Amino acid sequence: MADKKPAGVPSLWSSSVFDDFRKEMDNVFEGFFGDRASAAARTGLPSLSMSGAIRPAIDIAENDTAITMTAELPGMDEDEVDLTVRDGALILKGEKKIEHDSDRDDVHVVERSYGSFQRSFPLPDRVDADAITAKFDRGVLVVTMPKKDEARTAQRKIKVGG
Repeated sequence: MADKKPAGVPSLWSSSVFDDFRKEMDNVFEGFFGDRASAAARTGLPSLSMSGAIRPAIDIAENDTAITMTAELPGMDEDEVDLTVRDGALILKGEKKIEHDSDRDDVHVVERSYGSFQRSFPLPDRVDADAITAKFDRGVLVVTMPKKDEARTAQRKIKVGG
């Protein structure tokens, strides 16, 4: 006897039902373990998704003359990175494209992340936005944000007495 399903109801293993289930499970793992790559590494399971969210690792340091932001962008070229100053913020955007041809390759595990990202960082008033420079070398972006002259000299050490 053949199974009859009502019109408009997808079968249990149709691609849309399975994709929805996979996305929901990805969200559960992501919420519990963090990003998809680290979830896969912690559980020993392959990544459940062909493309994970990208969130570049950022370091921000400050000295007397500048604030420096360093972003790790492995596998990317400088022409895939967009850096903009807009409305008092530094905006970092980019896209890492998938490197294999899924139509020809039999892909078994994907743990690397692909896709687009955008991060925004408010610029402090002490930064000279017109003097910001950026260098990209071997997947590492270094953004130097010089301080305004008045911000450099506005500091003074105050002796604490007892």
